[in-house]
Amino acid sequence: MKAWEATIRITQAATRKRANTIFGTQSASQIEEENDQEQREDIEDHANGEIFHAERFLPNGDYYSGYWLDNFPHGQGKYWWTDGCMYVGDWFRGKTMGKGTFSWPSGAMYEGNFKSGFMDGDGTYTGPNGDTYRGCWVMNLKHGHGVKEYANGDCYDGEWCRGLQEGHGRYTWKNGNYYVGEWKNGTIFGKGKMYWTNGNVYEGNWEDGFPKGNGTFRWTDGSFYVGNWSKDPNEQNGTFYPSGSLLEGGNLEWDPQQVFNVDLIECTICPPEKVPILPSQKKLALWRSSKAVDNNIRPRRMSLDGRIDAPPVDREFGRIRLSDVAGTSASTSYNSDDSVVGLQDADGYLLRGSPIRIPKVVKRQGQTISKGHKNYELMLNLQLGIRVSVGRPGPPPSLDLKPSAFDPREKYWTRFPPEGSKITPPHPSCEFRWKDYCPKVFRALRMLFKVDAADYMISICGNDALRELCSPGKSGSFFYLTNDDRYMIKTMKKAETKVLLRMLSAYFNHVKAFENTLVTKYYGLHCVKLSGPAQKKVRFVIMGNLFCTNYSIHRRFDLKGSTFGRMTDKPESEIEATTTLKDLDLNFIFRLQKTWFQEFRRQVDRDCEFLEQEGVMDYSLLVGIHFREADSTEDQTPSGSRTPIDNGGSENETVPRLSRADMDQLLLDQAGWASIKLGTNMPARVERTERKPTEAEIIQLIGEPTGELYDVILFFSVIDILQDYDITKKLEHAYKSMQCDPNSISAVDPKAYSRRFRDYIFKVFIEDN
Repeated sequence: MKAWEATIRITQAATRKRANTIFGTQSASQIEEENDQEQREDIEDHANGEIFHAERFLPNGDYYSGYWLDNFPHGQGKYWWTDGCMYVGDWFRGKTMGKGTFSWPSGAMYEGNFKSGFMDGDGTYTGPNGDTYRGCWVMNLKHGHGVKEYANGDCYDGEWCRGLQEGHGRYTWKNGNYYVGEWKNGTIFGKGKMYWTNGNVYEGNWEDGFPKGNGTFRWTDGSFYVGNWSKDPNEQNGTFYPSGSLLEGGNLEWDPQQVFNVDLIECTICPPEKVPILPSQKKLALWRSSKAVDNNIRPRRMSLDGRIDAPPVDREFGRIRLSDVAGTSASTSYNSDDSVVGLQDADGYLLRGSPIRIPKVVKRQGQTISKGHKNYELMLNLQLGIRVSVGRPGPPPSLDLKPSAFDPREKYWTRFPPEGSKITPPHPSCEFRWKDYCPKVFRALRMLFKVDAADYMISICGNDALRELCSPGKSGSFFYLTNDDRYMIKTMKKAETKVLLRMLSAYFNHVKAFENTLVTKYYGLHCVKLSGPAQKKVRFVIMGNLFCTNYSIHRRFDLKGSTFGRMTDKPESEIEATTTLKDLDLNFIFRLQKTWFQEFRRQVDRDCEFLEQEGVMDYSLLVGIHFREADSTEDQTPSGSRTPIDNGGSENETVPRLSRADMDQLLLDQAGWASIKLGTNMPARVERTERKPTEAEIIQLIGEPTGELYDVILFFSVIDILQDYDITKKLEHAYKSMQCDPNSISAVDPKAYSRRFRDYIFKVFIEDN
């Protein structure tokens, strides 16, 4: 209605001007241009940072009434879109920020807190069908504690995660039945109790909304059934204990499947609602300064989270602070295709802060191991050994392992002659022997990490060759990547192998107990013994690759919290996207959403306590940053297309990369959030820091915040967790302590290392307020 009223007012204004002008009639487009010019002049009259009240009839039909600052809504204001959506509340420089109300033409409404264009904080959402949710929100999704009352009379009161019920909660059906217990991904999952109105109760384990595993069903007369529950009658088994009344002539015939087929038939969970468009996806028609701008250009559209539609800017970009351009006459420069070039001063020079260099082409890591490479036969042996060991028939993997499975002596040798044997195929390589360490444990770990055996073999042992990283790490180990980037293979020293086997039982229990653990995921530990006079042994471990993603990783950091030797030796001009930077190269502070930050602190504490108990030190947090602004600076890539990757001039291979539209859809869809977890695909913000020189020449580990903020996707994991504080590290500590501050070196005892590591990480990662 308001949008229609705005159109009527523009028409009436055109009629009045057409009647009063002495120069004849004017066209509607001329009238609209005059209105545009008047409103631009009004904005420019207050271009000195003054907040003023304004009423805007925007050319696209939108209407705004409220306070403005420069070219943005700022303060209290109302905005109506032509599709019928409306927002009334607080603004901050064009973003919905603070308390407000957003309504949809369908009748749905959200009233509560907003942050950077998202529904974020406490708020109430009422759906078009009458569903009502009151509780916490994070980035448009229910996250935290909340109560949802469904239109059909059902009600859920409990914890939410990424838009779905997860954690502890109570669901009450309209017929009076209710469940109290654990949830996961929107379904009943874990331990809990179901209460029926007739007095019957089931207490035990659940999976996907049905009893699964150990549980007890009780009747009001005192009878109960105890056993293992399953929808499959062949897996169902247990014991029925009748009450005294049944023993005196009652019916002892009872089928446990009646619980699935009768008692739970009406206990279904209402599905989540679907919102056609979210507040952060709505675009604003904003006014620009008319200086140095063609008057024929229409206003730019900006989403409520503050992003301009696809602005291809210079590859070397920096977020502008108001203090950087205070007192200058600045305007935004536009191309003829209405794309932003950059912020310019009166002389036409681009105004930018200290720029972040984002590489236009991301080079693919590693050199493909082809025939003639010195490690070609080793690669063939490795692929053949994994194919045989993983494909070997055996009992299905189980998470219930006996202590003998973790025994370091639990290893199996297999001989691979070139002509083949009963259990090995013929191969063109030389004869070698293959060793599997604790195969039952690693088979269980792969199942725990949801790794399909067939996909695992195809990734490592398929037709594609492995890629060897250009240079070995500091430890002397070599790294190999699978062609699909899913797995990384690292050669191991004998001492590292012993540490992993020693701590394997504790590692298994830790990753089993904490699904969000940040420690490296290990999938297999093997050894190849080559034939010949050298009898060389090569031990290696297969790990997950943290940076296996469709996002381009623009910056990589290896963070320990020490300063001695913690700066890259490359000049700025040689730093690429694949360069791993160190503590003293870090010029960012990572800002996480409140719930993510709390979970991050808890998990880092758990992981560090585990590593400290195992006597491990010298580990680090590997962090990868994808700048979301970089996607808007590139040509838009259609959904599902592929972006060329430079392979060092070898061949034109491609890897998939998400377009900006795909990325927004990933972050806003509930299905997309399923791929987001702690340390993987995490939306966040980073703030630039600068190290200031000190008189005493003291090294500043963390710089001072500058106020420059960037939207990013973060990836991080705790790596290099196999270093004992052995005699070598003790000697290194003693030697380096004579050269510099003992607290600045990496080689310290596990307890001190854990304490210093956590102190540093919790200063680099902070809560985004």
